[in-house]
Amino acid sequence: MLITTAHIGPIVALIAGILILLMPRLLAYIVAIYLILTGLIGLGVIANVLGG
Repeated sequence: MLITTAHIGPIVALIAGILILLMPRLLAYIVAIYLILTGLIGLGVIANVLGG
């Protein structure tokens, strides 16, 4: 199976869901990291740093 950028979201969600089930206290960190990354991507900061 070829993994493209369209697969990244569901894969991350699956991994995060499993980790939350195993360690419920991890939920706050996962949500915080998700929100920070979403904000940076939305502002275009990550694309600018990577040269895109």
